[in-house]
Amino acid sequence: MPQLIQRILESKPGSASRQAGLFLWQLDDQSRRLGEDTRRATVAELTWQPRPGMNTIGMLLAHIAAVEVGWMRAAVHGTDRDSVQVLGISKREIGMPLAPGALGPEALADRELSWFDALLARAREHTRAAVAPLTDADLERRFRTPASWEPGGTEFEGTIGWALYHILEHEAGHYGQINLLRHQYRALASDRG
Repeated sequence: MPQLIQRILESKPGSASRQAGLFLWQLDDQSRRLGEDTRRATVAELTWQPRPGMNTIGMLLAHIAAVEVGWMRAAVHGTDRDSVQVLGISKREIGMPLAPGALGPEALADRELSWFDALLARAREHTRAAVAPLTDADLERRFRTPASWEPGGTEFEGTIGWALYHILEHEAGHYGQINLLRHQYRALASDRG
């Protein structure tokens, strides 16, 4: 009999809201896939840049964690989007976006994959704790936060449900970028012999 592989969308146990539990399941599945595809990434690969000014895999992994923490802090807790209290590293130290021609950030130099795995795990634990008590009605609750990506003090307004969606699509987008960087790194290593 052939082996059965199942992928069934289920609400994560421990969530007051079925919908929030479904987001958590999707986030965990996305992270599982990212984790599988980054196994055996070396320090050299995690810090490699296609050229100065471009993201490294390590930067992207740390950025995924920081963004997850930041949006949960803003959406659920009504605080700033700073990640230092939860992750021990700031968005500034992660270095995104890099200035044109800049090398990868010193704070991420020589970090093993296990360090990034732990960072992502802390971010997800923070998310689980923030989301567990939320009801379906809470997902419609609005929040405001400075739109730091826009000039002139612009504010952003969203719902907690949107923040969960954004964390998922944000990780998925960078997951694709990480896979592309891994492919490029291996292709260059193969060309060098």
